Amino acid sequence: MTRMAMDLNAMAVFARVVETNGFSAAARSLGVSKSSVSKDITQLEDHMGVRLLQRTTRRLALTDAGAAFYERCARVVAEAEEAERALSQLQVSPRGLLRLSAPVGFGVAHLSGVVTEFQRLYPDVQIDLQLADRLVDLVEEGFDMALRISRLQDSSMVARKLCPMPLHAVATPEYLAQNGTPLEPRDLTQHNCLLYSYAASGDAWPFRQGERDVSVHVDGNLRTNNGDLILAAVLAHQGLAILPEFIVGHSLCRGELTEVLTDFRLPASAVYAIYPHSRHLSTKVRVMVDLLVKAFADPAWRVDPAKIHSSKGCQP
Repeated sequence: MTRMAMDLNAMAVFARVVETNGFSAAARSLGVSKSSVSKDITQLEDHMGVRLLQRTTRRLALTDAGAAFYERCARVVAEAEEAERALSQLQVSPRGLLRLSAPVGFGVAHLSGVVTEFQRLYPDVQIDLQLADRLVDLVEEGFDMALRISRLQDSSMVARKLCPMPLHAVATPEYLAQNGTPLEPRDLTQHNCLLYSYAASGDAWPFRQGERDVSVHVDGNLRTNNGDLILAAVLAHQGLAILPEFIVGHSLCRGELTEVLTDFRLPASAVYAIYPHSRHLSTKVRVMVDLLVKAFADPAWRVDPAKIHSSKGCQP
């Protein structure tokens, strides 16, 4: 524990050196001597067995290892400070304005209950919930947090996983009867594929079979930034689409849609609460995240994969 405590302290000192761009500034910020800061960094580098900072008389620069290590140090320090604040603020009621962004379809279908419960528990907080399928810039646009359904990519934000969100490649039985059922991803090039504008992979639909990645470029006569509109087109027998389970789950259960290419896996996806790194995470954000975690522990859209693929569907 002593070794761990010393390392955590040294990590905090290292993060402050990077953030203030110098030993002297870090020492003033921490209220310690410059020699103490220098000693902590040296001991940390000795313990890690790698140089983290390039020092000259005129400048200080991160090494490649130092840059990678700093990102993790900043997260550790932020989490430690958040834990300390959480303990000290247990009796403090959250208040003020909470600005939240969420996808349109998901927000309409699944956030009303969460918002109502939050209002009941924390009446001193004013919620500004903006629904948009585009990826908002939280810092530039002044949002406290956002909900995103995706593969986690943006490491500049703190991300709390709320629940998995499986993706499904689907079409109606009628469309497949008329146009044939794709057996391999490459067969999709012969189909009308309905495209989501904000898909991370663009027009390349990624699949995986065993240890083999299979990506196929697809095309179709509809591209839109809203998943519910794509669902409507699929249900009208216009083509195939890849959509998250909260949009297609009930249609799969009712037999209105058929899942295709089930021998292949689509990328893992999940619902995340995203918020900026901060040394002063507000109580209102923390309690909203905690409420979302509880609300989506057993989400209403979840369906049994075995029942989706059975002839009886999801009905008991």
